[in-house]
Amino acid sequence: MKIHKIIATGLGTGYAPIAPGTAGSILGILLFWLLNYLLGSLNIDSQISLLLNLFAIIFVLLIGVYSIKKVHTVWEHDASKIVIDEVVGVWIAIYAMPFEWQYYLYAFILFRFFDITKPLFIRRLDKMPGDWSVMLDDVLAGIYSLIVIQVLFYFNVI
Repeated sequence: MKIHKIIATGLGTGYAPIAPGTAGSILGILLFWLLNYLLGSLNIDSQISLLLNLFAIIFVLLIGVYSIKKVHTVWEHDASKIVIDEVVGVWIAIYAMPFEWQYYLYAFILFRFFDITKPLFIRRLDKMPGDWSVMLDDVLAGIYSLIVIQVLFYFNVI
Protein backbone atom coordinates (compact mmCIF):
# COMPACT_ATOMS: atom_id res chain seq x y z
CA MET A 1 0.00 0.00 0.00
CA LYS A 2 2.87 2.39 0.76
CA ILE A 3 4.14 2.37 -2.85
CA HIS A 4 0.62 3.12 -4.10
CA LYS A 5 0.36 6.10 -1.76
CA ILE A 6 3.74 7.36 -3.01
CA ILE A 7 2.62 7.02 -6.63
CA ALA A 8 -0.89 8.41 -6.10
CA THR A 9 0.45 11.44 -4.23
CA GLY A 10 3.01 12.22 -6.93
CA LEU A 11 6.03 11.30 -4.80
CA GLY A 12 4.39 13.05 -1.86
CA THR A 13 3.58 16.36 -3.57
CA GLY A 14 -0.10 15.65 -2.96
CA TYR A 15 0.54 16.24 0.74
CA ALA A 16 1.34 19.91 0.07
CA PRO A 17 -0.77 21.97 2.49
CA ILE A 18 -1.66 24.51 -0.19
CA ALA A 19 -2.59 23.71 -3.81
CA PRO A 20 -1.59 20.04 -3.96
CA GLY A 21 -2.82 19.84 -7.57
CA THR A 22 -0.47 22.64 -8.55
CA ALA A 23 2.37 20.92 -6.69
CA GLY A 24 1.64 17.71 -8.60
CA SER A 25 1.57 19.62 -11.89
CA ILE A 26 4.94 21.20 -11.11
CA LEU A 27 6.32 17.74 -10.36
CA GLY A 28 4.95 16.57 -13.70
CA ILE A 29 6.66 19.42 -15.55
CA LEU A 30 9.96 18.70 -13.78
CA LEU A 31 9.79 14.94 -14.44
CA PHE A 32 8.91 15.44 -18.11
CA TRP A 33 11.74 17.95 -18.47
CA LEU A 34 14.13 15.46 -16.82
CA LEU A 35 13.00 12.65 -19.11
CA ASN A 36 13.53 14.78 -22.21
CA TYR A 37 16.84 16.10 -20.93
CA LEU A 38 18.04 12.52 -20.50
CA LEU A 39 16.77 11.51 -23.94
CA GLY A 40 18.52 14.52 -25.47
CA SER A 41 21.78 13.84 -23.66
CA LEU A 42 21.68 10.27 -24.99
CA ASN A 43 21.25 11.65 -28.53
CA ILE A 44 17.99 9.77 -28.99
CA ASP A 45 16.33 10.53 -32.34
CA SER A 46 13.41 12.99 -32.00
CA GLN A 47 10.87 10.52 -33.44
CA ILE A 48 11.98 7.85 -30.99
CA SER A 49 11.84 10.44 -28.19
CA LEU A 50 8.23 11.19 -29.09
CA LEU A 51 7.42 7.50 -28.97
CA LEU A 52 9.21 7.07 -25.62
CA ASN A 53 7.33 10.09 -24.24
CA LEU A 54 4.05 8.53 -25.35
CA PHE A 55 4.97 5.21 -23.73
CA ALA A 56 5.90 7.07 -20.53
CA ILE A 57 2.52 8.83 -20.50
CA ILE A 58 0.62 5.58 -21.03
CA PHE A 59 2.72 3.71 -18.46
CA VAL A 60 2.28 6.35 -15.75
CA LEU A 61 -1.42 6.63 -16.60
CA LEU A 62 -1.94 2.88 -16.11
CA ILE A 63 0.22 2.65 -12.98
CA GLY A 64 -1.52 5.77 -11.68
CA VAL A 65 -5.02 4.35 -12.15
CA TYR A 66 -3.96 1.12 -10.45
CA SER A 67 -2.52 3.07 -7.50
CA ILE A 68 -5.66 5.23 -7.34
CA LYS A 69 -7.72 2.03 -7.15
CA LYS A 70 -5.58 0.79 -4.27
CA VAL A 71 -5.67 4.03 -2.24
CA HIS A 72 -9.43 4.37 -2.71
CA THR A 73 -9.75 1.56 -0.18
CA VAL A 74 -8.47 3.96 2.52
CA TRP A 75 -9.04 7.44 1.03
CA GLU A 76 -12.19 9.06 -0.30
CA HIS A 77 -12.87 9.26 -4.05
CA ASP A 78 -10.57 11.78 -5.75
CA ALA A 79 -8.96 12.95 -2.50
CA SER A 80 -7.03 16.19 -3.00
CA LYS A 81 -3.78 14.40 -2.15
CA ILE A 82 -4.16 12.18 -5.23
CA VAL A 83 -2.16 14.10 -7.84
CA ILE A 84 -0.76 11.44 -10.18
CA ASP A 85 -3.58 12.47 -12.51
CA GLU A 86 -2.12 15.98 -12.63
CA VAL A 87 1.28 14.54 -13.53
CA VAL A 88 -0.22 12.63 -16.46
CA GLY A 89 -2.40 15.55 -17.55
CA VAL A 90 0.47 18.03 -17.71
CA TRP A 91 2.61 15.46 -19.56
CA ILE A 92 -0.11 15.27 -22.20
CA ALA A 93 -0.24 19.07 -22.37
CA ILE A 94 3.49 19.34 -23.15
CA TYR A 95 3.68 16.29 -25.43
CA ALA A 96 5.42 16.92 -28.79
CA MET A 97 6.37 20.52 -27.98
CA PRO A 98 9.91 21.89 -28.35
CA PHE A 99 12.22 21.27 -25.42
CA GLU A 100 12.21 24.91 -24.28
CA TRP A 101 11.16 26.32 -20.92
CA GLN A 102 8.46 28.66 -22.26
CA TYR A 103 6.47 25.76 -23.75
CA TYR A 104 6.58 23.96 -20.42
CA LEU A 105 5.28 27.14 -18.78
CA TYR A 106 2.46 27.47 -21.35
CA ALA A 107 1.54 23.81 -20.80
CA PHE A 108 1.51 24.28 -17.03
CA ILE A 109 -0.67 27.41 -17.15
CA LEU A 110 -3.14 26.04 -19.69
CA PHE A 111 -3.39 22.68 -17.96
CA ARG A 112 -4.07 24.28 -14.57
CA PHE A 113 -6.67 26.55 -16.21
CA PHE A 114 -8.55 23.61 -17.74
CA ASP A 115 -8.09 21.44 -14.65
CA ILE A 116 -9.45 24.09 -12.29
CA THR A 117 -12.28 25.50 -14.44
CA LYS A 118 -13.29 22.10 -15.89
CA PRO A 119 -15.04 23.37 -19.06
CA LEU A 120 -17.00 21.27 -21.55
CA PHE A 121 -16.85 17.55 -20.73
CA ILE A 122 -14.10 17.74 -18.10
CA ARG A 123 -16.56 18.39 -15.25
CA ARG A 124 -18.75 15.50 -16.41
CA LEU A 125 -15.76 13.13 -16.31
CA ASP A 126 -14.76 14.49 -12.91
CA LYS A 127 -18.20 13.68 -11.46
CA MET A 128 -18.28 10.10 -12.74
CA PRO A 129 -17.81 7.32 -10.20
CA GLY A 130 -14.88 4.94 -10.34
CA ASP A 131 -11.11 5.00 -10.34
CA TRP A 132 -10.73 5.91 -14.01
CA SER A 133 -12.74 9.13 -13.63
CA VAL A 134 -10.06 10.52 -11.30
CA MET A 135 -7.54 10.21 -14.13
CA LEU A 136 -9.72 10.90 -17.17
CA ASP A 137 -10.76 14.45 -16.31
CA ASP A 138 -7.08 15.41 -16.14
CA VAL A 139 -6.32 13.50 -19.34
CA LEU A 140 -9.00 15.57 -21.10
CA ALA A 141 -7.67 18.80 -19.53
CA GLY A 142 -4.24 17.81 -20.87
CA ILE A 143 -5.66 17.13 -24.33
CA TYR A 144 -7.44 20.50 -24.41
CA SER A 145 -4.21 22.20 -23.32
CA LEU A 146 -2.21 20.35 -25.97
CA ILE A 147 -4.66 21.38 -28.69
CA VAL A 148 -4.50 25.05 -27.67
CA ILE A 149 -0.70 25.00 -27.45
CA GLN A 150 -0.36 23.26 -30.82
CA VAL A 151 -2.71 25.75 -32.51
CA LEU A 152 -0.88 28.72 -30.98
CA PHE A 153 2.45 27.19 -32.00
CA TYR A 154 1.24 26.46 -35.55
CA PHE A 155 0.12 30.06 -36.05
CA ASN A 156 3.36 31.42 -34.52
CA VAL A 157 1.54 33.04 -31.62
CA ILE A 158 3.95 31.41 -29.21
